[in-house]
Amino acid sequence: MGLRSQESRRSRRSTRSRGNWKARSKRTLIAAALTTTVVAGTTGWAVGNEQQPITGPPPGTHAWRADHTQGVELPDPATAPPARVAAFFGSLSDARQRELAERHPSVVGNLDGAPISLRYEANSLSLKAERDRERARASDPGLTQQDHERARSLVARYEELLDPGRRILAFDPRGRGQIAEVYGDLASADRVSVVVPGSDIDLSTFDRSKDQYGTPAGMARSLHAAAGDRTAVVAWVGYTTPVGLGPDAATGRLAEAGAPRLARFVQGLTALGAPRPAVFCHSYGSVVCGLAAPKLPASDLVVLGSPGMRADSVSDLHTTARVWAARDDSDWIGDVPNVELFGLGHGADPAGPGFGARRVPAERAEGHTGYFAPGTDSLQAFAAIARTPSGTTPDSGIDGSEPTAGARPIGERS
Repeated sequence: MGLRSQESRRSRRSTRSRGNWKARSKRTLIAAALTTTVVAGTTGWAVGNEQQPITGPPPGTHAWRADHTQGVELPDPATAPPARVAAFFGSLSDARQRELAERHPSVVGNLDGAPISLRYEANSLSLKAERDRERARASDPGLTQQDHERARSLVARYEELLDPGRRILAFDPRGRGQIAEVYGDLASADRVSVVVPGSDIDLSTFDRSKDQYGTPAGMARSLHAAAGDRTAVVAWVGYTTPVGLGPDAATGRLAEAGAPRLARFVQGLTALGAPRPAVFCHSYGSVVCGLAAPKLPASDLVVLGSPGMRADSVSDLHTTARVWAARDDSDWIGDVPNVELFGLGHGADPAGPGFGARRVPAERAEGHTGYFAPGTDSLQAFAAIARTPSGTTPDSGIDGSEPTAGARPIGERS
C-alpha cells in the first residue's frame, strides 16, 4: 500500500470521527435546547407554582417529644429507625398504644413502624379534627369569602376520606396535603405493592375520578383487582410533587426531598413483617424511586412513563431489586430528551437499550396515564409482578427480557 493511499484512509477515518463527534454533540445540544425550551416556555407560569417540599417529622412532633406519661422516652419521629419504632410499640399493651394514638394522632398516623391498624385509627382521629377545624373556619366572620369556600371544600374532602372502609395509612394536611391509602388487607397480604405518583398529585387529586387510571388511587385499585385478594397495594402520596411542566419537573429538587420519605415508608412496612414490596413508579415518581433505590427494601422497582431515574444504568441504582421499565409508543414522555445537564433532565431512558431494565410490554397501553387500564398488556404484566414472591419469576404475562437492541431511546423518533 502506497503512502498516498495510507494518508487517504487516515484522512477518511479522521473525517468520520469528526462527523460522529459533531453528530453526538449536535444531539446533546438539541436535547439541552429542548429541555431548556420546555422549562423556559412555562417559566412565567411555573415559577409562581414552585413548590416548597414538606420535609422533617410529622406535625405534633414537639408535643410527642415532651410526653413522658408512658414513663419512657418515646422514639423520635425524626431520627428513630422504623425497626426501633416497631419494637417500641411491640413492647406496649393495646391500651397504651391507643392512649398514644388518642393523644398524638398526627404523629402516630404518620409514624413509620407503628402498627398498621393503629395508624388507621390515628388518621381517622386526625381527619375528624381537621374536618371540625375547617367547619369552624367556614363560618368564621373574621375570614374572607375565599377562605370560607376553601374551608368548605376541605370539609367535603375530609368527609370523603372518612367514609367507612377506607384505610388511610398516612395523612398530613400541611401544604397541598399528603396521604397514603391501602387497597386490600395489608396485615395479611402475601404480597405488597406501593404506587409512587408523578406530577400534579396531592391530597385533593390523588383519587379524582377524571383520568382515574392516571391517579395513584386508580392505579392501586386497578392493580389490586388484577393481582388478586392475597395482595395489598398502597397508593403513596408522601412527597411534594411538581405542579405542571417547569423547573420542579425538570430538576431533581423535589425528588431529593421525597426519596428519604419513600425509603422510610417502605422500611416501616417491612419492619412490621410485610414482605418486601414491588414499587411501581410513574413519571416523575420514577425519579424519586431512582434516588431512593439504595435504601429501598423493595423486591421489584417498576418504572412506567419515566423521564429517567438519575442513573445511567441499573447498576448505578445500587439496588438488589429487579428493575422493570415500560413505555408505550403514544406516551408523550418519549419526546422529552434524556439528558442531565446543568441540573436539568433526569438522565438515561430506563426503557431504552443499555440501561439494563427488564422489559414490560405496553403495546396496548395508551398515552402517559394508560398503563394501569384494564385490558392492557402492561397491567397484566404489573399484576404478575405484584403477586410473585421475591426471588421467583413472575408467573405469566411478561417476558422479563431487556430492551431490544433496536428500541429507540427517548427523544429519538422515526
